[in-house]
Amino acid sequence: MENILELNKLTKKFGRITAVDELSFSVQKGSVFGILGPNGSGKTTTLGMLLGVTRPLSGSFSWFGGESPQSAKQRIGSLLETPNFYPYMTARQNLKLVAKIKGIKKPNIEEVLEQVKLLERADDKFKTYSLGMKQRLAIASALLGTPEVLVLDEPTNGLDPKGIADIRNLILEIAGRGITVIMASHILAEVEKVCTHVAVLRTGKLLFSGLAGELQAPQEKLAVASENMEALEAALKEHPQIKELQKVKTHLLIVPEESLSPQALNQWLAERHIYLSHLSRNESDFEAGFFKLINK
Repeated sequence: MENILELNKLTKKFGRITAVDELSFSVQKGSVFGILGPNGSGKTTTLGMLLGVTRPLSGSFSWFGGESPQSAKQRIGSLLETPNFYPYMTARQNLKLVAKIKGIKKPNIEEVLEQVKLLERADDKFKTYSLGMKQRLAIASALLGTPEVLVLDEPTNGLDPKGIADIRNLILEIAGRGITVIMASHILAEVEKVCTHVAVLRTGKLLFSGLAGELQAPQEKLAVASENMEALEAALKEHPQIKELQKVKTHLLIVPEESLSPQALNQWLAERHIYLSHLSRNESDFEAGFFKLINK
């Protein structure tokens, strides 16, 4: 598949601090690419260099197979920080102003307002908007001019659960129209739900780049339950092949050694007169894979 962006040993320092350290990865056209890492890992600095806000110390990057930065910029919509919309202007008026600043001659204002589900509130003043609506308007401003790539920095930061879900669904809808989305985030659950590919950073270094599914920790978990949960828990603590045990609501989540099959575990418990009412595989999760990388 065609690469829409390529980084080659991209590096940025602020004094003695190396914010981005020889970063190399590529982003495929049509993907939802997450740049994931804890605060201070270099995510925003990386996006700033890719968008021409700050200059790299060394290394290089190229958009669209080596297109000139000025030409590439016309094909990219971005949101690094929430735009300073005027509170006493309506959403439509604010977008007209943004389009004028960007030099977009025929702005698709009605289209982007509909895309972010703000068309019915387009003539309401910005100051009446909730935080989630303000973020959706910010994304609408980035979509002006019908970009091929949308770059977002922490798009769900500070939002309540409904606002987070709205932005998540919006990103998926945008990607569904063929727009490549590159988003930086420290929220693992959102990256897992939205992104097809991911790059994991820590202190400016690349720890992983690839399909999001490949980040899963290579260990299987089993969810088990019994009518006598106390007896089940006590027995499992004595089993020599149970590496981890965790209480999760109505069941126990265990990590067995690879040699211990679910069938063998069930039989071992039955021999001790403990009969399972529930036994299921719970595949290792994205979060476990992330922390395994970060904590190395």
